[in-house]
Formats: sequence, C-alpha cells, structure tokens
Amino acid sequence: MLGWSIAYIVLLLSIILPPINLITACLLMVPVLVMYVKLGTQRFLIHYIVCLAAVYVLSSMLLAGWVGAIMVSISLFFLPPVIQMGNLYKKRAPARTVLTVGTVTLLAELLLSLIVSNVLGLEPVSKMKQFMIESVQTLPPQLQSVMAIDLDTLVQLMVQMLPLYMIGFSLFYVVVSHWLARRALVRSGESIPAFKPIRDWMLPKSFVWFYLIALILEMFVRDSKSIVFTMLLNLLPLLTAAFALQALSFLFYLAHVNRWNKVVPVIGILLLLFFPPAYFLFSLLGVFDVAFPIRDRLTRK
Repeated sequence: MLGWSIAYIVLLLSIILPPINLITACLLMVPVLVMYVKLGTQRFLIHYIVCLAAVYVLSSMLLAGWVGAIMVSISLFFLPPVIQMGNLYKKRAPARTVLTVGTVTLLAELLLSLIVSNVLGLEPVSKMKQFMIESVQTLPPQLQSVMAIDLDTLVQLMVQMLPLYMIGFSLFYVVVSHWLARRALVRSGESIPAFKPIRDWMLPKSFVWFYLIALILEMFVRDSKSIVFTMLLNLLPLLTAAFALQALSFLFYLAHVNRWNKVVPVIGILLLLFFPPAYFLFSLLGVFDVAFPIRDRLTRK
C-alpha cells in the first residue's frame, strides 16, 4: 500500500500544477478507494493521516500554509463518497448501486457546500455570475455579436443550470473513479462486480413518462424565472442524455443478436459525439426501446 500512498500524495500536490491538474484532479478518489478496500479501518486511517500530513508539510514548505490547508480540505471533501463506495465494494454490491450511492453522496456534498457558503456570506452564485459576465466580455466583439440572446439572459440561464452542472460533475467523477479503482482492485485479487454489458442496459419505463411530460411542459412554460422553467432546463438535458445512451445500448444489442460487426454501434457513438442533430434522434430511439417490447420481438425472431 506504500505505492498507493505515494501516488495519492503526488496527486494531491499536482493540483497546483496546471494543466496537469485537469487530469490528476479526476483521479483523487482512486488511491483512497483502493487503500480503503484493501486495508482495515485502523490501517487505512494511519495511511490516510500520514498522506495528509505529508501533503500539508510539503506544500507549506514549498508554497504557503494556506495552500496545504486547501489541499487537505479537498481530500476530506472526497472522503465521504470514498467510504460509501468502499463499503459497497466490500459487500460486493452491484456496480449500479455503487455508482448511484457515490453520485448522490458527492452531489449532496456539493449542495451542502453551496448552502454553507451562502450562510457564511461568500455568495458563490453571485461570484459565478460575475465571472461569467467578465469571461464573455473578454471575447472579441465579433463573437459577442453572434450570440442570439443578450448577455444578462445568457448568464441567468447558465446559473439556472447549476444543478445540471453539479449532477454532471458528480456522475462523471464517480464513473471515472469507479472504473479505475475497480480495475486496480480486481488486479490485486479482489472480486468487484462490474457493470452489465452495455447491450443489457435498460432504463425504467417511468423515465418515458417523465420525458414526455417534460417535453409537453416545455411547449407551454415561457416564464424563464419560474421554478418549473428551471426544473425543465435541468431535467430535459439529463433525460435526453439518458435516452441517447439507451439508444447506444439498443445498437449494441442489435449488433449482438444479429452478429453484426461492432463497427456499427461504434459509428453510432461517433455520430452522437460529432453530429449534434443525431442527439435528439438517438434519444427518441432510446424512448422507443424502453417503451415498446422491441427486443422481445427481435429475440423471438
């Protein structure tokens, strides 16, 4: 475990080194997850505290004490999802459960941080709006003139989509951490359940009703400052992405049943990534896959 401890110290220290930190920041939970699963509680705490102490001392010597305090705070912020996911790993829980619990835990921490910041008078949302305005104003006049809506409206919409950003960040971070940590743990001899093959993924049918209701409401809700508008602004992109992913699952299922070359679903992924008009079409395909027994008919044939 000494190697993982050293790796964690290096990852924490690399946070202050752009642009490397864009990559290393996404890996912070991985060494801690591995140590938490492989070590007992007491040994894990010893390794973890020693790592934090080393990071604080080194960063204080090289830079300043407040830098070390920030790094320790960042590490402690990611500790609750590590503990939740690690406990589920030890119980051999399904990967879907691990992903859900980890994402919800991290999202709850983000929300709590936002609330505490507001209570302390830091006003992170106001500062974010100001940062966005200043960022847009630094763009060349030609680009600013291309914008279809005025600056204030654009910034307001971006702020209203803050829940979407937080959910996206939590989901992305937990997926990356789970994927890498599971691979490391399996190589070390642990038996950690993997996700089902993508061809077997299936959303609950209730998602179809949520999606249809959201699409209908979108046609009638026009007040951009209403709660319903904000909910739709965050809910529709999430549901659209979920059904687009469901469509990819259907393509992989078709390729498996018909023994097609795997290039076919890969082309679907490329279309989804680089051809924006295909995004909504894929989401509709995902809706049909969930709502109707298409796969059962294909299996019977």
